[in-house]
Amino acid sequence: MILTDGEERARPAVLVLAAGASSRMRGGDKLLEEVDGTPLILRAVRAACAVSDEVIVALPAGDRVRRAWLGDLPARPVEVAERAMAASIRAGVAGCRSDALLVHLADMPEIGAAELETLAAAWTRGRATILRAASAEGVPGQPVVFDRALFGELAALEGDGGAKPVLARHGAETVALPGRAALIDLDTPEDWAAWREARKAGRNVI
Repeated sequence: MILTDGEERARPAVLVLAAGASSRMRGGDKLLEEVDGTPLILRAVRAACAVSDEVIVALPAGDRVRRAWLGDLPARPVEVAERAMAASIRAGVAGCRSDALLVHLADMPEIGAAELETLAAAWTRGRATILRAASAEGVPGQPVVFDRALFGELAALEGDGGAKPVLARHGAETVALPGRAALIDLDTPEDWAAWREARKAGRNVI
């Protein structure tokens, strides 16, 4: 689609990646850890629904616990048999109706509706094929928005490296989010404890 000067693109759909195994949590589920009293998976999906009319949530096949937290939110769950991130991305791309897809990792506790709105709004105003969130200092991180022109490449991904091969081939424009929000994901109980302690003390988080 060719846009004239000043014309905005449509907002991207949002794919919430919530099919991971939480293998480093030693029996816990990091997506059920609470941030401001809300389980992380519910917080992530609520934020996505606040900024897009099309929200897809990749969940483990047969999972009932995470799915139950979606409640009556206007999000479309897709079940993924493989725990590899590429499988979730492939499932999201296959079900996406929009002209772009914002891929959001559900385990990032500092990415909320405001941060997703910043990225989605920047996408509508821009012309990049890939738009990637970055820290305030400019370090590239997550989430990332991909134009439909790259859906074929995303659909061919394998393994647990996510969309790194697509980013390596095409590069990305970046948009800064506050602090280190675009870089922080928490994979272990120790990560969660350190993040909460730093947050409570008002320090820069890990």
